[in-house]
Amino acid sequence: MLGGNCVGEVYAIVSGKGGTGKTSVCAGLACALAEREKKILCIDCDVGLRNLDISLGMSDVPALSFLDVSEGSYRLEDAARHPKYPTLRFFTAPMNRSPEAIDTKAFGNMLRQARQAFDFVFLDAPAGVDAGFRLVSAWTDRFLLVTGPGPAAIRDAARVSDLLELSGKRNVRLIVNRVDEEMLSTVRLTIDDVMDTTGTPLAGVVPEDPNITLSAAFGSPVPVYAKRCAAGSFLRFGSIITHFWKKENPTKV
Repeated sequence: MLGGNCVGEVYAIVSGKGGTGKTSVCAGLACALAEREKKILCIDCDVGLRNLDISLGMSDVPALSFLDVSEGSYRLEDAARHPKYPTLRFFTAPMNRSPEAIDTKAFGNMLRQARQAFDFVFLDAPAGVDAGFRLVSAWTDRFLLVTGPGPAAIRDAARVSDLLELSGKRNVRLIVNRVDEEMLSTVRLTIDDVMDTTGTPLAGVVPEDPNITLSAAFGSPVPVYAKRCAAGSFLRFGSIITHFWKKENPTKV
């Protein structure tokens, strides 16, 4: 049974385009915090194109969709439990409902309840800025904006950053994913350039790592499959977020 006196944070993991590795970042960060025994809820919000379960290493675990809870058929306690991390729970995205048809108020009520039961709630948002993105962003405290180092990904990330600012969202941090230092030097691009273009403070950098693909193929999350390279970045992000969480919630242990 879930419980406790949590007042958790809701993080939306967003990106301007597909292929940035947003879902892998969401899964890696969630597992890194679960290693610290934080209570984590991951929700796949990419309606119709769900694959967060693969990145989490939960493709063989039966999971309810978040609609099953938001519409009252099940409870938060019924979320799928991770086979490796007992404090990590998961809801998948529905396959038979368009984002426009989802009751936004019911979705928000579910997230309010989740904040009382979990330390961190991670929403894997669909790429882009359509209805699924708007559903997620309406109820989110903080955003991790994931981009690759390519010019198209950076331009699209800048658009997402601008839209979030226009809607009054200020707690946005940038993660530059799949960074190959040799490639950056070839195109004379620096991480500072990416920050300047998107207008977003940096949370961190994740290097290009074949273990991301291999971990998904073997059904194991990155921090379990390999403890270095990209996994090391996720573990460091976990430390950073935990630090801010303790600072902003000093009554927590």
